[in-house]
Amino acid sequence: MTNLFSTTTDKVELIKEKAKMSRLETIRLISYAKSGHYGSSFSSSEIFSTLYYHVLNYDPKNPQWKSRDRFVMGKGHSAVGVYPILADVGFFPKKELDTYTQLGSAFGDHPDMNKIKGIDFSSGSIGHGLSVGVGMSLGARVDEEKYRSFILMGDGELQEGQVWEAAMSAASFKLGNLVAIVDNNKVTVDGVTEELMNVNPIKDKWESFGWNVVDVDGHDVEALIEVFENLPPVESDVPTMILCDTVAGKGVSFMEHGFEWHVANLGEDDIKKAIAEIEGGN
Repeated sequence: MTNLFSTTTDKVELIKEKAKMSRLETIRLISYAKSGHYGSSFSSSEIFSTLYYHVLNYDPKNPQWKSRDRFVMGKGHSAVGVYPILADVGFFPKKELDTYTQLGSAFGDHPDMNKIKGIDFSSGSIGHGLSVGVGMSLGARVDEEKYRSFILMGDGELQEGQVWEAAMSAASFKLGNLVAIVDNNKVTVDGVTEELMNVNPIKDKWESFGWNVVDVDGHDVEALIEVFENLPPVESDVPTMILCDTVAGKGVSFMEHGFEWHVANLGEDDIKKAIAEIEGGN
């Protein structure tokens, strides 16, 4: 991806603005569908924008470029927050977003790699993403390619047994080109994660599986940049997990920390309030 920045300050500010854009577009697109995933999309906004405007190596004009970095959303229900970014960086015209969830549209509640340029895996059934990432990273090793595979998961997704099989495999296969990102927003569609099935202590568990684990505030753009810029070499033997401390519904005060906004619909007055808070946020 072309360098968009002349200074570090420019970089940070642009990434913050793109996170706002993702949240605002999420509200607009869900208004078409009349139901959608606000909370888990907003908790990932800074992660999405940091990846696409600073970290990932890709070419929107050549979406299937063999040497590109891969990005897989285990939590595919947050796709509505990624679609606007994919359009913004040039994978497809922005006007196509206006068809979101409409009959015949490529843009559904979950991403479809066969219909949308820039999507590397059709996710939706929680728990598969890391296994796919293991396969992608093994493929890179076989093909002697230097790309990384980045896999975004929710903390609730860690309740799936397949995640731990993949975690064990990645360490055993010495996949230092694999980066797992956990959006630790502490809630699922049914309630508070630790009250339903406690996945803590997350860091200790992943370290015991042989991973390099890094803690970071998932809404602090400067901190995210530092973590991604200091990943071990792609040739290294130890996979990395980035544990992002996040807030479900981040950016809209009446949504924050509430599992009720995992899937919901905003009324007209609440849309105005949400937009005002996001536009006025830092």
